[in-house]
Amino acid sequence: MPAQRTTPPQQLSAPAGPAPDSGGAGVQPVRFGALGTSSFGWRRVLPAMALCSQTELIAVAGRSPERSQRFADRFGCASSATEALLEREDIDAVYISLPPSLHGEWAARALHAGKHVLVEKPIATTAAEARAVVALAEDRDLVLRENFMFLHHPQHDAVAAMIAQGRLGGLRAFRGAFCFPPLPEQDIRYVPELGGGALLDAGVYPLRAATMLLGPGLRVAGATTRVRRSDGLDLSGQALLVSPSGVLASVEFGFEHAYGSSYSLWGERAKLVVDRAFTPPAGHQPVLELEEQDHAEKFTLPAADQLNRSLAGFSEAVAAGGAAASPLEARWRQDAVATMELVDAVRAQAVRVTVEG
Repeated sequence: MPAQRTTPPQQLSAPAGPAPDSGGAGVQPVRFGALGTSSFGWRRVLPAMALCSQTELIAVAGRSPERSQRFADRFGCASSATEALLEREDIDAVYISLPPSLHGEWAARALHAGKHVLVEKPIATTAAEARAVVALAEDRDLVLRENFMFLHHPQHDAVAAMIAQGRLGGLRAFRGAFCFPPLPEQDIRYVPELGGGALLDAGVYPLRAATMLLGPGLRVAGATTRVRRSDGLDLSGQALLVSPSGVLASVEFGFEHAYGSSYSLWGERAKLVVDRAFTPPAGHQPVLELEEQDHAEKFTLPAADQLNRSLAGFSEAVAAGGAAASPLEARWRQDAVATMELVDAVRAQAVRVTVEG
């Protein structure tokens, strides 16, 4: 049994590059209009937006006036018609929590209206649509971000620091997984026409993590999906990838499993495991587990609220001047497109296993 010791997190220093979000100190609040009355918006994002000092919720719009009014009453903002929300001069940015099939269309409409955009993942349902909306944001110099909250958690900076410091040696493999139990039958993620399916809902997480850590140029070498016989909706799947430098990667995703959210990196010297990688609660202290030949270490890191950091970071990007303001914005837009290119490739190459459901 290898010896174990714990290393204080302060010994991990981030590699050179764009600084992580600072929390938005000194930044004027971004005035938001919420487009969509989703359960996730109700439970998570809009309450966080109300508490974040860098954001202010001005109005909410959805298909149902009654539901929009219920949101407005709870969050102390105006209820608006959808088109009218984009025309409001007291709104700087639009938060989009519509079904995935509408993300690209309404992100484009908001950008055309001169609004910055924070859109729930995925940014679109195809790479072509993602490229078009990213190009529009760049042309209009507006901030466009996916609300991939995990990207804002500092535990991934600690992982990047370990890689940069050579703790793992040369990388050889990456493995990521995001899976959870079946959803209620009426959930929109079971509706193909609305952009449902496990790949777009869960698979984009490990794919984005692989892109974040392994860099651009990943290629899909093979894939398998379990699809519902009745309509072809993907319930789960896996994919094999390879990076330009020869790192092999595998990802697993689905909503017919016990819960799991993790990734690992395996190098010539050590293996690093990150649990609760994508959805850690705000009070959760991440533990990175490093396994070497003769010992193991656990790095207990400070808790962080990745949703608050996502909102504050978006506000900072708006205050900084738009799409051209920083290399970080360009990198995240490029990664958003790259992730959708991987989604397209997984769809195209997947061996489909038909199951009842």
